[in-house]
Amino acid sequence: MLFIGVFMSALDTAVIGPAIPALREAFGVDNRQVGLVMTVFILCSLCSTALMASLSDRYGRRPIYLFSVGCFAVGSLLIALSPRFWMIVASRAVQGLGAGGITPTASAVVGDSFPPAERGRALGLIGATYGMAFVLGPPLAGLLMVALSWRWIFLVNLPIAAVVLILGRRLLPVLRPAGAPPALDLGGIAATFLLLTCFVLGITRIADGLWRVPLWPGFLAAAMVLAPVLIGVEKRAAQPMIPLSLFANHRLATAYVLAVGGGFGMGSIIFLTSIATVGFGVTSQHAGFVLLPLVISSMLGSAGSGRLLNRVGARGLLLAGFALLGAGYGASGITAYGLPFFLGASVPVGLGLGVVVGGALRSIAIDEAPARLRATAQGLINIFNAIGTLSAAAAISAIADFRGGGAAGFSTAYVVVAIVMLMMVAVTLRLPRDTPLAASDTLAEDHR
Repeated sequence: MLFIGVFMSALDTAVIGPAIPALREAFGVDNRQVGLVMTVFILCSLCSTALMASLSDRYGRRPIYLFSVGCFAVGSLLIALSPRFWMIVASRAVQGLGAGGITPTASAVVGDSFPPAERGRALGLIGATYGMAFVLGPPLAGLLMVALSWRWIFLVNLPIAAVVLILGRRLLPVLRPAGAPPALDLGGIAATFLLLTCFVLGITRIADGLWRVPLWPGFLAAAMVLAPVLIGVEKRAAQPMIPLSLFANHRLATAYVLAVGGGFGMGSIIFLTSIATVGFGVTSQHAGFVLLPLVISSMLGSAGSGRLLNRVGARGLLLAGFALLGAGYGASGITAYGLPFFLGASVPVGLGLGVVVGGALRSIAIDEAPARLRATAQGLINIFNAIGTLSAAAAISAIADFRGGGAAGFSTAYVVVAIVMLMMVAVTLRLPRDTPLAASDTLAEDHR
């Protein structure tokens, strides 16, 4: 049931790409306007992640998970019924609000309900669920648009959400902290929302065009100013939405840096199809098919890393994952050896992504965070992953445009991506050598 909810959320991310041209044609909007469909969803899901995760720690997993799924379903319905484009954008905000709470709450339930020996496999299945959604999403979207209309891309979420709500109400445990929770951290909520808003707007403006849009430095500067403001607010909060104590834990703080790197690796997938079109002459209609080896490898990497987590440990898996990403992305930018070489290079990229965004980082967050902050710790993994993903899109597009936008530009960009991945290998070496089950002492302390 948890995996169905995560699948629904991931599926919507995968199907929105094919729906963009249909939305542009249906409502007569340009590329910048239709881009709001993505930007608003990303912004609202990012901002809601920290809030929903914190509420889950305060009031229990079941009500927040069910609310998140229900909110996502309402947003999907409103999108399908929208007669105006501005209603599409507003409905995507509702959908994003729900999406932000689904994965961190589901991951926290895994930490609450599964014994340490089985968590790795369960968390790996969450990563594999994402891979399955990205395999099935584009062809499903194309089939629905051909047979019915673009509105059915969003209506398909409703029966899935109904199943999750029914099963969740029956099966999710009713657990909530004892005693009345402190007042909501309104200052932290406001500061987090403003900081993430400025960051998302700044990064997306870079991606739209580094030299054409002059507003991005101001947004990013505002985000940098708001960061110490958020820290000051959270230091004074009775129960902060983003507890600074989590960053005092060396292993957790390192995991959050690696989550940014993992997100950077995930975001770098976006422009691989551009290499296929400008470097090998693949048509835009068929460019998505060149990612099939990558996506299948990612599913295998996620499932396999979950099974190996208890044997190898998070540190060993992350070292292998980032090394594979560095090698794969470095080779992907080489166009001299033809399309078969490119397809072969995408396999280590997929395996590396499956390992890095699978269960390893989430297992660190579960093992190191106190049980009362488990969902918050998972939510921060999501937030830092998203920051890395957005940064990758901005960096690659900026580097490629600066170098002329052709195959040479993308080759240079992916050399930079490979270097970033190898830097993450060095960061991973800062993790102590241990086994995942060593965290059982921490778990026992939480339940005393």
